[in-house]
This record gives sequence, structure tokens and C-alpha cells, in this order.
Amino acid sequence: MSSAWKKLALYKTGVDAARAVLVGVDTGREDFADSMAELSLLAESAGSIPATSVIARKGRTDPALFIGSGKANELKRAMEESGAELAIFNNPLSPTQQRNLERHIGFHVMDRTGLILDIFSQRAQSHIGKTQVELAQVRYRMSRLVRAWSHLERQRGGIGVRGGPGETQMELDRRMLASKAKRLENELEKLQRQQRTQRRARNRKDVFSVSLVGYTNAGKSTLFNALTKAGTYAADQLFATLDTTSRKVHLEGVGSIVVSDTVGFIRDLPHQLVEAFRATLDETIHADLILHVIDACSPVSREQKAEVEAVLQEIGADDIPCIEVMNKIDQMPQTFIKGAVLERDAQGFPNQVFLSAKTGLGLDLMRLILAECSQMTDRIRVEHNRAKKQLAPDEFLAPLPERPESSEFNSIPNRSYTPHDA
Repeated sequence: MSSAWKKLALYKTGVDAARAVLVGVDTGREDFADSMAELSLLAESAGSIPATSVIARKGRTDPALFIGSGKANELKRAMEESGAELAIFNNPLSPTQQRNLERHIGFHVMDRTGLILDIFSQRAQSHIGKTQVELAQVRYRMSRLVRAWSHLERQRGGIGVRGGPGETQMELDRRMLASKAKRLENELEKLQRQQRTQRRARNRKDVFSVSLVGYTNAGKSTLFNALTKAGTYAADQLFATLDTTSRKVHLEGVGSIVVSDTVGFIRDLPHQLVEAFRATLDETIHADLILHVIDACSPVSREQKAEVEAVLQEIGADDIPCIEVMNKIDQMPQTFIKGAVLERDAQGFPNQVFLSAKTGLGLDLMRLILAECSQMTDRIRVEHNRAKKQLAPDEFLAPLPERPESSEFNSIPNRSYTPHDA
């Protein structure tokens, strides 16, 4: 069907939006249904209309077509019957699998990684956010370059080498993308230097910094607006906020602190985004306190919490004092009859707070907690700086250990999730 190869209008909404068939492979994971529901929300966030779904149940995937030829034929029929133009897979596809599927069904195929990158490209607003998304897309496209068409070979030859095989179009594209990636990396490094300069200025003023992290759509931006009155964009959708926003908050008896809203996390977050968004996540790495915002009424809040912890561990922010903010208790009135609740650990450090950022329930309690932590973390920071000065110069300047490869990385860390005490 040649009409299926036309350019897809993923960014449109309404009747002109591309209809999509969602494809998932059920390998027996308990969170498979939730993952497919999340894929549907991602597709809608990208501007597509989920038409139907095709589920394959198998222990291992097919190396050529991922779902096997039988399910690929079923997918083709489902797309023709539903009038869909796009197949969205809930799993990462290899370049060869994506190419083989497109040839087999005659429709455009996108995997979960490509879908998330598509959403990020729509939502990024700041210069650094756009640069990070573009770099992630370039790296993703470099991995997609496969020998798909015979006409990609070109005869290239100068004097004395006429008629010999020259560079293929694929090699030219790879070199062009590599050059673009290098340029974006240099530009991103420049923006990171500017961020470090601004951060040093805050450190000289001894400003207490708080970073909001959490699963996408957990209510980070709503809590940020409630605390800072910033009025930034907040909506009931995935990845409503991509760019880090920082605002001052005045706390009675303490003074001003800085609160930063960061990008939300999601299960199976593409590796390209974790790498590219280190400039944004730097605010989390250098924060004095992390507020981990969790959707208290979500049936998979435990799994979402584990995903956020995994990313925090990967970027090196798992040793920063952290408080879990159980949000959206207004949607659970039968559980939280008495309203906002604060829990502490064995050392008396604030551990969990239950509130509703949308209704304002528990915000006064949250401000008191921030004031208390500001004074406590100041002492922690002094002790930490004193310990660093006692280290030998070679020990202090030793390089950080390399981040493990994705195949070695355990997405659910084996550690108890409790804030560090003084």
C-alpha cells in the first residue's frame, strides 16, 4: 500500500492525526498490562490515535521480525482493517527488525524509544533542552542506519580509480551524523559550563537547593507551582515538562532557597536520553535535597518508584538526602481522612510526607519540612566539605568510576530507600 508510506502527521491532533496499532510482546511480566496502557498514553501524547492493539505471547522474540511471521501477518491485517498508518512497538527494535517489519507489513514502524524521542522533540522549549533532544535523536538515527536499499551505493572515484566501488550513501550519512553529533556535544558542553558558573554563584551565596524528581505525571510541576507560584506549564499528560526550571522560595525563619523542577522519568527510559539529558539532570546531582514525588494513588507506584531510583543511581544522585512526597492524596479520601501526614525515620529525619499539590493540602507542612532540612543539610554540607579537604589531592581528583553498560545495569537497585542522616 503505497499510501501508507506518506509522511506521518504525528504532531497533529484531531481527525488528521495518524492512527496507530499498538504492539506488545507478553513475556510473563506482571507489569505488562500497565506498560501497554502507558504506551497508549505515550502515543496520545505524541499526537497519534491508538486504534487497536496486537499482543504476542512468547518466551523470546524473533530475531528477524521480533513478533514472528504469523503475528506480523496479523498486525498487517489489523492495520488494514483499522485504517492505521503506524505500528508502535512497546519494546526497542533493532534496526534490522524495524526494516524487516516495514517491508513485511508495508507500513511505518516505530519502537518505544523512537516514540519517546518524538515526544521530547515536541516538548523541549529551552535552548539546552532542544540541544539535548537533537543529540539524542542523532545518536538514535546513527543506530538505525542499515543497508536497506541497494541504490544507496554510489560510485566515487578520482583520477586513476574510475569505476571502482566508492563510498556508499550509508557511509556518507553515518559520517554526516557523526559530525553533527560532535557539534551538538560541543554546544552542550558550552551550555553545561554556563550552568556550572551559575551553580558556583549559588554555592558562594550558600543557597540551599532542592530538586524535584519523580515518575512522569506524578505531579512534580504542580507541586513546583504550588511552592514557588511560578505558573509553569503543568498538565495531566506524560512529559508535560522537559526543561529544568528553578525559582526562589522564601521560608520563614530560614530565608530563600532554590527549588528546581526536572524532567520526569519513565520505565525503560531510552539510554540515549539518559546520556543526552545529563545537563538537565545536573541540577539533581548537585542538589542539597531531593524531593521524590510519587503518585500515591497509582496501583504501580512501587514499580514507578523503583524506576526513578534506578535513574538516580545511574546518574550518581542516589547518595543525596531524599524525602518521598506521596502526592494526590485528595484522590484517596477514604485513606487520608486526617489530611497531610509526615513520617520520620529512626534518626528523626523526615522520611515521607503525604500531601495534595493540586488542592494545597499539606503545603504548609512541606514548607516546614524544607525549613528543617535546610538547617540540617547545612551541617551535613559543612561536614562533607571538611572531609573532602582532609583527602589527599590525588585521591580527591581521582576519576569517577565508569557507568556500567546497560546490559550490566540492574534497573531495580538492591538497597533500602531511606534518606541519609547526618
